[in-house]
Amino acid sequence: MGFARTCSVALVGVEGVVVEVQADLEPGVAAFTLVGLPDKSLSESRDRVRAAIVNSGADWPQKKLTVGLSPASVPKSGSGFDLAVAAAVLGAAERIDPRVIADLVLIGELGLDGRARPVRGVLPAVLAAAEAGYRQVVVPEQTAGEASLVPGVSVLGVRSLRQLIAVLTDEPVPDEEPAEQGRPDAMLAGLVVPGAAVGTGLAHDPTDGPDLADVAGQHGARTAIEVAAAGSHHLLLTGPPGAGKTMLAERLPGVLPPLTKKESLEVTAIHSVAGILPPGEPLVHRPPYCAPHHSATMQSLVGGGNGLPRPGAVSLAHKGVLFLDEAPEFSGKVLDALRQPLESGHVVIARSAGVVRLPARFLMTLAANPCPCGRHTLHGAGCECPASLIRRYQARLSGPLLDRVDLRVEVEPVTRSDLLAQGGRGEPTATVAARVHEARDRAAARLHDTPWTVNSEVPGHELRTRYLVAPGALAAAERDIERGLLTARGLDRVLRVSWTIADLAGHDRPLTEDVALALELRTGIARGIPAAVGARP
Repeated sequence: MGFARTCSVALVGVEGVVVEVQADLEPGVAAFTLVGLPDKSLSESRDRVRAAIVNSGADWPQKKLTVGLSPASVPKSGSGFDLAVAAAVLGAAERIDPRVIADLVLIGELGLDGRARPVRGVLPAVLAAAEAGYRQVVVPEQTAGEASLVPGVSVLGVRSLRQLIAVLTDEPVPDEEPAEQGRPDAMLAGLVVPGAAVGTGLAHDPTDGPDLADVAGQHGARTAIEVAAAGSHHLLLTGPPGAGKTMLAERLPGVLPPLTKKESLEVTAIHSVAGILPPGEPLVHRPPYCAPHHSATMQSLVGGGNGLPRPGAVSLAHKGVLFLDEAPEFSGKVLDALRQPLESGHVVIARSAGVVRLPARFLMTLAANPCPCGRHTLHGAGCECPASLIRRYQARLSGPLLDRVDLRVEVEPVTRSDLLAQGGRGEPTATVAARVHEARDRAAARLHDTPWTVNSEVPGHELRTRYLVAPGALAAAERDIERGLLTARGLDRVLRVSWTIADLAGHDRPLTEDVALALELRTGIARGIPAAVGARP
């Protein structure tokens, strides 16, 4: 009787669970039994592993073989257990020393010819292994760079099972022919989910992406973009078609600062699991940008799918921008499903296969027309929409959802002088991004002993008791509460925006003009107090 064990990782959402892979050989009729709650693709590993071992020059044991995946109560899916199963079988057959593989974590798929094929989710899997105390990981060569992002872990990248056997038995390592230069590599097919990247993507580098200098006029909307980026405040842009709402939203990611190392690992893990990680870029440095179509379902937006839920648009936009163009055209149920992640920064999805918690702390930007034809706010433009239709159209954005939006800006049509004048362009993205970076540094210095990093994350209680504004600065906000223009949540959001404006202006704490601009950006009512933030007219 032979026995061997090694380890792999099962992914539940973007969190990993270390799984012990045990192989047991007993005398009896040759059979291969796989137990431990495997799904269909994992059950098929029996045929892949048998063919891979035989085609790698090793003998298949002609005994009763049982492979167990523990803990058995955790659902296991995918083909990433193939390498671990093959190593355990070879250890039980004494082709390799069972003690050598006991503390190894192996993640990868096997082809019938024995080649190691990459799988999605390597980064979160290795992170889980490192947290569990494992320090040696074996992955296919194509994902070795991604696995090496985890500090304190020794990573071995192999091209085939033959190479793995040679390394573990101290034999000469055979050379495997790499893919020919210029030819498509079929081995990378498993890293990308077809159609998963539709409406998603990573923000362009500010040096070669869309520039704010392309936007003519729109001083108020540009100020809102700057404030939103500096404090990670949610934004609603309302205006007629052609005013520049989409143009402004597409330039927002370029204003955001690069991701920190911790944020980069979080975003990369999500994109790796979703199968949209750019080839050759194991680490994501720029904030992601996700713009789903208004026909998107609830599952595609918040996460879901068959079996264990997969990340949706809100998770793919984690630490970046979620842009909902033509927001009133989205389903009301889909929009209201955003209310929980907007408050908590994560989404919890319960399905029959299990419960998954996915990170979803994003900057939401909504763009909406004032009415179905879009000409309601234009003088003399011939809007024929009945008043009842306009009210129903605007009511598609529910009150509870809008109450979670910090900045609400009316985007006016661009004037002829702004559009045609030589000097009508605003500041470039690099200039605005520098101010945003400085404002975030001020906020980070103020919040360095707290669990928060940006102003939009600070709870209202802390804003009212610990981070106080200048004396008398809240007088206008207090009047708005008495008049019913502000809710309690609305006041908290005005305070957060006030701190962001103060950081942009270099103030030690929000002054009257900072609170006035925050109220104006939320209510749309001009306060008559100038504020020196961004490119003001």
